[in-house]
This record gives sequence, structure tokens and C-alpha cells, in this order.
Amino acid sequence: MIKTVACLLMVVVATSLAQRRPPIQAYDNSNVIPIISYVNDNNYDGSYKYSYETGNGISASEEGFLKNPGQKDLEAQTARGTYSYTAPDGQVITVNWYADETGFHAEGAHIPTPPPVPGVPQPNYPRGK
Repeated sequence: MIKTVACLLMVVVATSLAQRRPPIQAYDNSNVIPIISYVNDNNYDGSYKYSYETGNGISASEEGFLKNPGQKDLEAQTARGTYSYTAPDGQVITVNWYADETGFHAEGAHIPTPPPVPGVPQPNYPRGK
């Protein structure tokens, strides 16, 4: 008898807790942005290429490869790419970048660059396209 009452009590508590959960909200897909193009190629040699473009003007592309494959302490994954989007003020932002054994390097008209410091040699990194 006590087991039956305890079981019924657990069912009542579980049912009341289930009813207190917020209702499942339907997904509003009126703001869905279509994917216009998408490429994703990966190769066994460490090289790859991907790109996409969305219906609202966002785009990105990247390609990379393994530099000096098989050479101990000289192997480095390198990558180069670009991405673009429209800022809230309407300006199209484009960033061109590359990354290799020297680090990540980005260029864009909107990226501030500090003035050169007198007497300090400036790095001569290769510039991305």
C-alpha cells in the first residue's frame, strides 16, 4: 500500500513538473539567409580550399597547404584567405589575411595601423594579396 501511494505521488509530482516547463517555441525562419555558394575541398597532402557566400553579402574564402612536407622542424601549415561583410553603418568590410610560421597577418582598409616608431626597424613581412 505504501509503495502504491509513493508511486502515485511520484507520478503526480513528475506530471506537475512537466507542465511547468516553458512551451516549445516554433522556429521563425523568416530571417533565414540563404547560402548562395559553398565549396569545401580537403586533400590528403594537407592542402585545402573552402569558400562560401551568403544571400546578405557575407563571403569568405580560404586555401592552405603544408609547407616543407616531411622536413623535420621546417613543416608549417600555411593559409591565405579573405572575408567580407557589411558593417552596421553600411561600409563593406574586407579583410585579406595569411598565416604561416611567422603568425597571423591581416590587412584591411578599416584596420588601424600605428605610426612607425622612430629608430625602430619595421618588420618586412611579405604582404598578402
